[in-house]
Amino acid sequence: MKFTDFSAAQVRIARPTDKFNEVIKFYEQGVGLEKLTEFSGHSGYEGVVIGLPDSQYHLEFTHHKDGSPCPAPTTDNLLVFYIPEKNEIEKIADRLSRMGYEEVEPENKYWKEKGKTIADPDGWRIVLMNTEGI
Repeated sequence: MKFTDFSAAQVRIARPTDKFNEVIKFYEQGVGLEKLTEFSGHSGYEGVVIGLPDSQYHLEFTHHKDGSPCPAPTTDNLLVFYIPEKNEIEKIADRLSRMGYEEVEPENKYWKEKGKTIADPDGWRIVLMNTEGI
């Protein structure tokens, strides 16, 4: 059954972290996403929204003053960035490597064929996936 009446203005993936500053640095300085907005003092929470300019797909990271336990999921739970230029993937992977985040072996070998898998400071994995020829 297809629902054609569903509509959303934007999509945001939100998760807590106890490594707030490290996660922000990973996604901003390492991956190259942009801080779109931030907030604090919201019932003990602070947060940041990161994404691509002019895109309606965002990541939100939050931290609570009393802690935000955030165990990483399985190694096959992934955030995949489809990137057309292979040299862009190399640049991002090199930046992350210089920051101490090395490529890890993906659970599913498909991601290794045209991509690089890297764990963020909380252990959540991203894939930098090349789309040339797709």
